[in-house]
Amino acid sequence: MPTSLITKYFPHLTDVQISHFDQLQSLYQDWNLKINVVSRKDIDELYLRHVLHSLGIAKFITFKEGSKILDVGTGGGFPGIPLAILFPKTHFTLVDSIGKKVKVVEEVKKGLDLDNVTAIHSRVEDIDDTFDFIVSRAVAAMPTFVRWTKGKIAKKNNHAIKNGIVYLKGGDLTEELASFPKAEIINLSDYFEEDFYETKKVVYLPVKVRS
Repeated sequence: MPTSLITKYFPHLTDVQISHFDQLQSLYQDWNLKINVVSRKDIDELYLRHVLHSLGIAKFITFKEGSKILDVGTGGGFPGIPLAILFPKTHFTLVDSIGKKVKVVEEVKKGLDLDNVTAIHSRVEDIDDTFDFIVSRAVAAMPTFVRWTKGKIAKKNNHAIKNGIVYLKGGDLTEELASFPKAEIINLSDYFEEDFYETKKVVYLPVKVRS
């Protein structure tokens, strides 16, 4: 079963969630033949390199029902689609500036009948809304990313931690995060035993919103 890697770390999934995760392989394989959004090697290791990696965010935070999450530079839908499957009562807005990638997200959303996902072809700077958290997978260095997403964080906090950015990154982040003393780094190797996660991290940056 392709989802065995997911159920290994998330054992309490519903049958619907397991079915949705199961379908990701064929949906992405099919769409990748038409619009190349994931490398051939990565499509063969979709659950290890993309799906479980996306869910690393869920090892750090459980998004509450009714909260709003923005996925910036989502590509083919990561981390947004796996997180939307895991948190069906949370709304995810997936944004990318490349139209063909948003097309794939739309088709995967349709294939899974995910009603908690909105896909938008846009630059993040042009999104006119605020969100509890902004998630992403290493689309830019943190200073650039903070600049792109300025003004997109909601003032009201609904979670135990402050609203902000939850970012999937790899490697040495010392220099990149030097100007962000409040950034918190979580090693995914603390949760996932596969070698792929040895250098993978979740970075949480609380964002102060001016009243």
